[in-house]
Amino acid sequence: MAQEDIFKKVVSHCKEYGFVFPSSDIYDGLGAVYDYGQNGVELKNNIKQYWWQYMVLLHENIVGLDSAIFMHPTVWKASGHVDAFNDPLIDNRDSKKRYRADVLIEEQIAKYDEKIEKEVNKARKRFGDAFDEQKYRETSPRVQEEAAKRDTLHKRYQEVMNAPGGIDLEGMKQIILDEGIVCPISGTKNWTDVRQFNLMFKTEMGAAAEGASTIYLRPETAQGIFVNYLNVQKTGRMKIPFGIAQIGKAFRNEIVARQFIFRMREFEQMEMQFFVKPGTELQWFDEWRNRRMAWHQALGFGSENYRFHDHDKLAHYANAATDVEFKMPFGFKEVEGIHSRTNFDLSQHAKYSGKKIEYFDPDENISYTPYVIETSIGVDRMFLSVICHSYDEEQLPDGQTRTVLHLPAALAPVKLAVFPLTKKDGLPEKAREIIDELKFHFNCKYEEKDQIGKRYRRQDAIGTPFCVTVDNQTLEDNTVTLRFRDTMEQQRVNISELRGIIEDKVSITSLLKNLK
Repeated sequence: MAQEDIFKKVVSHCKEYGFVFPSSDIYDGLGAVYDYGQNGVELKNNIKQYWWQYMVLLHENIVGLDSAIFMHPTVWKASGHVDAFNDPLIDNRDSKKRYRADVLIEEQIAKYDEKIEKEVNKARKRFGDAFDEQKYRETSPRVQEEAAKRDTLHKRYQEVMNAPGGIDLEGMKQIILDEGIVCPISGTKNWTDVRQFNLMFKTEMGAAAEGASTIYLRPETAQGIFVNYLNVQKTGRMKIPFGIAQIGKAFRNEIVARQFIFRMREFEQMEMQFFVKPGTELQWFDEWRNRRMAWHQALGFGSENYRFHDHDKLAHYANAATDVEFKMPFGFKEVEGIHSRTNFDLSQHAKYSGKKIEYFDPDENISYTPYVIETSIGVDRMFLSVICHSYDEEQLPDGQTRTVLHLPAALAPVKLAVFPLTKKDGLPEKAREIIDELKFHFNCKYEEKDQIGKRYRRQDAIGTPFCVTVDNQTLEDNTVTLRFRDTMEQQRVNISELRGIIEDKVSITSLLKNLK
């Protein structure tokens, strides 16, 4: 099945089974805004707990914060968002659709990479074990031709992105024209000029219109950490190096919002800013780069589905940056960014506020402005990567197909579903007893409608790792049938053993233990 078709099925599955709904659905929705349903909110909360407990519980020198969405407008002047938080956009006159010009060029670079990999894979199949990939890449005329096109385009792209005085918008359009990039909708090259659009949402604060002041919905959560650096450091008596973690909403007026919840106008971030001594930042950057990849791979999705993408173009405040990319149905895409932000943010806020924002090092008897290593992960993108990887349509031996989410048990919305075989003979009451005992330890669901097979299928579709069936034998010997989602294996176990079998496997702790 084509990856595009798989993605469409994932989107449909999310709505059908209560994971994600279009916002204001009864009014035909609101572009690039989504609501999380009854199962989606549980999965999302479990992802956040996995991140939070890893950051705050496993690191003695990282503490939490929850800063306000509304902030003093000068915060965004100091951070550079007022003047420079822009996307280069281009319109196609025929389709009336708007695109990010940089994304169009990056996708063109990716097409050259795909052509190269296609040629290499064809040769690998042709030559088998005798295949020398490095030699083939160096000698194949087709590979060399595509690589030359790719490298030339990449060099031009870097030149326009790093032009003196900011992005060269005219040069960006010329690349699009020279490469013959067409609109995916109209198929034409009838492009407008490239223009910059600021992504921040504005609103007003004040009771009367004439006295209201302009403020912004925060486009990132990081600045809430930076402006609270002194508060946390002093009240917590924190010693460098230390980190501040935060989970919260952010808002960006994305003109080109697409790919379901991958790019939204209202989204949630999990960010940690790690404050270090100047001169040690690159060592800490490498350290956090490795730690964050280990966190992702502990979910068991396979190392081949992850890769680092080091930034060619660094933000003006950074001296190192990389992305953790995950293989989505629409290609490798960023789910987390790790950046060495130098001391830019704290220095800017010291300048604009007039406050001294430094750290006194008692061991060396000196004061300095700390450097910062940032790890920033999108909750919604993480959610999407988990759903996409877990979604499966399995062909069963009897010829039927079951749709199942192979979610990590600790992230699953429901951990245990309990079914009475029938609605009589005291079986529902016995099933309720099991729920009442175990619901204090993990999320349980009771269901009695339809045949057992249909109930299993519904739980498979939402990713429930364990199901229990209560039957007449249960009333005789206190045993139940325990079913495992991934293998569909069934075991007869005593009710008293259920908690011991299930609890450790479905706890966030079970994931964290993989990170020792």
